[in-house]
Amino acid sequence: MPFDSDYSAVDAEPQWRRISIIKWWWSLFFPRDFSGHGHISEAPKSNSLNLARALYKKHLHFSHATESSLLLGREREREQRLLQLRSFSCRGGGRRTMAEDGRGEEKAVDVVAVKKPKQGGFRTMPFILANDFCDRLANVGFSSNLITYLTLQLHLPLVDASNTLTNFHGTANLTPLVGGLIADSFAGRFWTITFGSVIYQLGMVFLTLSAALPSLRPPPCGKHAADCQRASSSQIAVLYASLLFTSIGTGGTRPCVMAFGADQLELDAGARGRRGRKGPKWSFFNLYFFGIELAKLTAVTVIVYIQENVGWGWGLGVPTIAMFAAVIAFVSGYSMYVKMPPAGSPLVRLAQVATAAFKKRKAVMPEPGRLYEDKVLDAGISTTGRLLHTDQLKFFDKAAIITDGDVLPSGEPKLWRLSTVHRVEELKSILRMLPIWAAGILLVTSASHNSSFAIQQARTMDRDITPRFKIPPASMLIFTNLAMLLTLAFYDRVLVRVLRRFTGHPNGITHLQRAGVGMTIAMLANAVAAVVESRRKSVAAASGMLDAPKGSSLPISVFWLVPQYAIHGVADAFMDVGRMEFLYDQAPESMRSTAAALYWLTMSIGSYLGTLLVTIIHAKTQRSGQWLQDNLNRAKLDSYYWLVFGLQGLNLIYYFVCVRYYTFKPLETVKPEEELELYRGNGNEDDGKKGGTLK
Repeated sequence: MPFDSDYSAVDAEPQWRRISIIKWWWSLFFPRDFSGHGHISEAPKSNSLNLARALYKKHLHFSHATESSLLLGREREREQRLLQLRSFSCRGGGRRTMAEDGRGEEKAVDVVAVKKPKQGGFRTMPFILANDFCDRLANVGFSSNLITYLTLQLHLPLVDASNTLTNFHGTANLTPLVGGLIADSFAGRFWTITFGSVIYQLGMVFLTLSAALPSLRPPPCGKHAADCQRASSSQIAVLYASLLFTSIGTGGTRPCVMAFGADQLELDAGARGRRGRKGPKWSFFNLYFFGIELAKLTAVTVIVYIQENVGWGWGLGVPTIAMFAAVIAFVSGYSMYVKMPPAGSPLVRLAQVATAAFKKRKAVMPEPGRLYEDKVLDAGISTTGRLLHTDQLKFFDKAAIITDGDVLPSGEPKLWRLSTVHRVEELKSILRMLPIWAAGILLVTSASHNSSFAIQQARTMDRDITPRFKIPPASMLIFTNLAMLLTLAFYDRVLVRVLRRFTGHPNGITHLQRAGVGMTIAMLANAVAAVVESRRKSVAAASGMLDAPKGSSLPISVFWLVPQYAIHGVADAFMDVGRMEFLYDQAPESMRSTAAALYWLTMSIGSYLGTLLVTIIHAKTQRSGQWLQDNLNRAKLDSYYWLVFGLQGLNLIYYFVCVRYYTFKPLETVKPEEELELYRGNGNEDDGKKGGTLK
């Protein structure tokens, strides 16, 4: 095919990639949609109306009237798209070639060569992870020691303080569900993270003021417990308002940071793979959780030490300043980010499928091949491949049955009456994930006592490191963070390679197996916690300190608590990463922010369930000796740990049953001849060896 006189293959500039003419012409007849930065945003459709009709008849089998209406609308659309074809939305130089329009006539078409993407990749990670690092630094630095602030600064009873803590965690982990929906629906991940960070910053400022100003907290206690004045309702209200702001801000950052970071590496990893090179040495989720644990490690050491020894004003002021710097850093990387456009509200699409299926609940199911499919309609929500039909949850397949009245005069489907197979499978994917997702709720409940009861246990034990230094009780969480950091590194660098030899799986074990290992280890942590608490109480009884005054230390080292903290960290390294990878991998691509929000929703429900469990136990054990009371030496905290251990055992059995019957989402595969190859070079075909395949 001749070129325009102003461009030829011989004088092509070396820095541009050259599009294979044969592959390009192939894509005219067998189109495939592309999207993403540096990709062809809209591949031209078939230039033959007869070919379009043949292809649609192959895939769509329905009544003659409906068929004619749909095909006519699609033919008009394809002809208009081809006639309006201009330069592809990519950077770089260009050339001109000839293509046929809908009437079989040739016309000039601009083909713009594609430059290597300048956005995304690992260079964006410092901006993204720094923002999340400071978010966690502020959140963990306060929440890890919140039980101390509530009991010693605001003078709340232990049960009330514990419930306040779990309610705060529940709210902070509930708002990400809303934030994920906003990001996927219309705002996009970048702007959701930005506005969420600003709101979080405001909450931290108010929180710092509430801790620094004496008028916003009760006076210190006297020598006797009766002298302690509980915080007034107005002082509690200021605290709750500050926590509410931080919770709302968290809703904008947490569900989007993971998906936004994965967006940056997805294209980069794909380019590496196309060039025959190895992908990133660290999976993004391991890197993400590694950064989180570094933030937690800093929070439970440096920040907690400042709170205990310098003051709560500075203890909250330092992370507030760090959060402000992180917001500036994140926004400054704007031009480097890959910003995937929102694909519309996923809940609306799910509701459309459910509504269409309900309206056709009495319809007779045809063969799967006769269900409605539309690549053009699904192009924006299936850039990595459409979901294929599955035999589960067949009721929702009725949404894809084509009946009279399902099509507009223009040929477009009425989405509240007719859904594509891909959209039906989106709903099925979410529903199939829910049972496994629910198994993580009780794990959060069992771990919630680490930041409440376990810290109060540590306060009653010998915490002397040197004659002048005592380890802060909340700093015991350092052993959870260290254990998780070491386990993540060991798993990624050593264990995966060993397991891969036996399983053949690229990740060593599957996401679900990894989460199951974490759940099993978490059970062991509660058993150890129960044994250690029994030991602590026996020491208190032997020393005659069952009714020792508040602040007294038992003759037992606080390091007896290290095993339970460390085992929780090892469990989290398997469980949290495995669950997050599962949710991201199995969620429809247009709902990944929402899927990340499901992870935080697990944390939310688990925290609220922890509040409910503590409230019920406190109410039911009042007559037979309270399990949970301010004087832990007289309490039965070990019985509480054994109860949670038993509940986890039942939960583990439930999880194994769910995994046994889970069906992974099937994606369509793309044949090599449908790919569009790009080359870097100076016009020679051999330069194609240096290029990659643009999918």
